[in-house]
Parts: sequence; C-alpha cells; structure tokens
Amino acid sequence: MSDLAIKLTSLKSEDSETLFKWINDRNLVILSNNFSPIHEPCHKRWLERVTAEPCTRIFAIRLIHGDTLIGSCQLSQVDLVNRNAELQIRIGESAWHGRGYGEQAVGLLLAYGFKDLGLNRIYLSVFAGNAKAIRLYERVGFVREALLRQAAYIDAKFVDIVGMALTRDRWVER
Repeated sequence: MSDLAIKLTSLKSEDSETLFKWINDRNLVILSNNFSPIHEPCHKRWLERVTAEPCTRIFAIRLIHGDTLIGSCQLSQVDLVNRNAELQIRIGESAWHGRGYGEQAVGLLLAYGFKDLGLNRIYLSVFAGNAKAIRLYERVGFVREALLRQAAYIDAKFVDIVGMALTRDRWVER
C-alpha cells in the first residue's frame, strides 16, 4: 500500500475522551448499531475490557502527519484455531469520511490479520442500506455471503444486514 495517510496504533489512555464522544454521537453510531447513550463509567469499563480481551485486537486509526486520532478498528472474535475473525471499523468525525481513510485502515487491518495473525478468513456485518461501506468492502475484496432480512431494529424500523467475508486466497495486498 503506497501513499498512506494513516497508521494503526495502540489506543492511548488520552483517546478515551474522543472515543466516548464518538460512541455518544447518534448519527455516527446508527451507521452500524442501535444508539443508546453511554455513560462515562460504562465506557471506561468497556475500554479496559476490550483492550485486555485476548480475542480482540483493537487499534486507533491516526493520521501519519500530526498523529490525530480519526477512528478505531478491530478484529474481534479472533479464533486462531479456525483462523478467522470479525472486522469492525469506525471513522469518528464526518469531516474525515469520504477521504479514503477507511479503505486504508481496512487494508492495514487485513494485512495484520492475514500476515501477522495467520488468519484465513475475515468477516463482517454491515447494514444493507450503508451503500458506501459495502462499496468500500467490495473494493478491498470482500464478497457478500448472506442477507439477514430484518435482522436489526434501527430508528423504529427493521433493517437488513449483509454478511461479507474475505479469505486469504482472494486477498490482494495493496
């Protein structure tokens, strides 16, 4: 991958405040989940738990120039026996959306999963109405495997969830 504008790093304690702001941004959260305000003590417990969880690898997405935190991504449900994991990503501020940072972060996370962890399959779930995310995932090689009809209840309506995956033999490092 050339001309990277971002890097993946460990989360820092000072990132907690920004992550807390993002998890309480309704417009951001409903792109991938139900929204319910999170209280700070609950957020802090989550952050402690997720950074210590052996089956989760969570990263900060930072701009290379300036080291600004712009998002987070993770491989969760890491199963080293069956060599698969679930990918999740969030670019935090709408000003950073549509600039290619998400695609770069997914590419770096895939390289980490396939090369460093030796995974064979990385999968994800995305709301069927999130066309931008689906296009991004397809550009990096994910294929649709499932449609879960009316599987989530978001904003007083049922929405479909698309299951997608990428296997190591179909992955092309960029």
